[in-house]
Amino acid sequence: MAIIVILEMPGVTQAMYEASADQVTGGRGPVKSPSDWPVPGLLSHTAAPTPEGWFVVDVWESEEAFQRFSEIIIPILRGLGAPDIQPRIHPVFTMVTA
Repeated sequence: MAIIVILEMPGVTQAMYEASADQVTGGRGPVKSPSDWPVPGLLSHTAAPTPEGWFVVDVWESEEAFQRFSEIIIPILRGLGAPDIQPRIHPVFTMVTA
C-alpha cells in the first residue's frame, strides 16, 4: 500500500537540504527523478522552505520502501546537524498525478 511521508524539519536550511540531496545521489547533485534515489519505491518528492526550516512530502510505494530509504537519509541529516526528525506516515487514499 502506498504511503505519504511528511517530514517537518525545523532548523534545516536550503543548504542542508541540498547537501543531503547531493549525498543521496552519490555526489551527482540535486535529485531530479525517482531514479536518483538510492532505493526503489519513490513515487513523488516535494520539498519547500518554511519559516521554521524545511518541509518534505514524499509518496512511497510502501512503508518498507520508505524504511529502506530512512536508513540512508536519517544518518545523512544527522551528520549535517539536523534535529531528530520523526516522520509522519499516512496510508494513501487518493493520488492524482499529471
